[in-house]
Amino acid sequence: MELSRRHFGKLAVATGAAAAVGTATGTALSGPVNAADVAGTALGGSASTAATWRATGTAVPALSGFDTQMRAFMEARGITAGQIAVTYKGRLVLARGFSTSSTLTVQPTSLFRVASLSKSVTAAAIVKLVQDGKLSLSTPVTSILGFTPPSGQTVDPRLSSVTMKRLLQHLGGWDRDISGDPNFKDPAISKALGVPMQLRHADVIKYMAGQPLDFAPGSRYAYSNYGYLLAGRVIEKVSGLTYGSYVQQKLLTPLKITRMALGDSVARRTGEVPYESQFTRPTVMDNTGATVPAPYGAFSMRIQDANGGWLASAPDLVRWAKMFDAPSTVLNSTSLASIWAQPETGINANGAYYGLGWSVRPTTGGTGRNTWHTGSLDGTYALLVRTWGGLSWAVLFNRRDDPSGKSYSDIDQIIWTAASNVTNWPTHDFFPSYFA
Repeated sequence: MELSRRHFGKLAVATGAAAAVGTATGTALSGPVNAADVAGTALGGSASTAATWRATGTAVPALSGFDTQMRAFMEARGITAGQIAVTYKGRLVLARGFSTSSTLTVQPTSLFRVASLSKSVTAAAIVKLVQDGKLSLSTPVTSILGFTPPSGQTVDPRLSSVTMKRLLQHLGGWDRDISGDPNFKDPAISKALGVPMQLRHADVIKYMAGQPLDFAPGSRYAYSNYGYLLAGRVIEKVSGLTYGSYVQQKLLTPLKITRMALGDSVARRTGEVPYESQFTRPTVMDNTGATVPAPYGAFSMRIQDANGGWLASAPDLVRWAKMFDAPSTVLNSTSLASIWAQPETGINANGAYYGLGWSVRPTTGGTGRNTWHTGSLDGTYALLVRTWGGLSWAVLFNRRDDPSGKSYSDIDQIIWTAASNVTNWPTHDFFPSYFA
């Protein structure tokens, strides 16, 4: 497991040409992931020198810099599948799919695992329940969910001070750098509880109910996938629907987003890209200990649902991001304000902080804010950015590791640079073509 690979709390301000408007890109979900290509792409390999660059979607000459940057980034790292969507002033001006493999065609609508970008979805679902009068952000999670520890263990009394707001702002008291990430401790939990893998959410919660918190809730920030696992269960308990059904019915359907779906650990949905990684790891699908390609069975997509389980295309993600631009029938002004509100602690020196499902950095002078989230799993790297100037983008790749050590997080600066070089933004809107 690479549990310390990335941390969302490390909010480094973008530098270089885009420094004046850059996001403060943090990092996201980290854990064991194996990438095998069930469809037949080279497992964990880099793009062949004879590979063919393939681009789909409508080419937009004025925005060709995005294509150029994506190609250079992908070819340098041997990434076989990538995707980008860009909006300007609420209009979808670019939607492209890319591949460096002659055997793989990536459409603008192809589905990718988006990992921790899923947290913005889960937080919005909680906020929707609050808006509908079914929940309060000040409600303790212990008043909604049951926490019964294994025999002989006790619940940390501080758990009762973990409110829904603290849960969503990563102030709940769990620090994976201290005690590990329970969402990626399947073998240990299976052994401790005497239950088989693949684990259920209830298994993880039971195990964690007997573990002490790493710090007093609300006293400091520590990125927690487990906190969002709990948020998903709150959504189910309060709404009476499964987590996926509630999100689909209350959030995605009103936005005409029909492609997004929860992913599977091994099987791929129609239109979903294959995932690649240089790593192999033990499976968590059963107790055999068999070695599998990291993206296919080395972590449980079922466990990750609310913190990292969604599949989406880049156009889906920028459509989702557009919802946060203005009040609507989905989320009203009060709900949006709660998403961007500063937490009680965890504000960085540059003013950046984690809101409800989004990282936030107010712009100089307080005239606006940039918001973003990254997602990272073996076989997945994702970035979604919203800017104060009306520009947003989503970038998706089907791997996150490079054998030579090249960074993936610098895609943030690269796309900012491409955007800053646009001299004339197009007036067309591709949204009607992708969302009927």
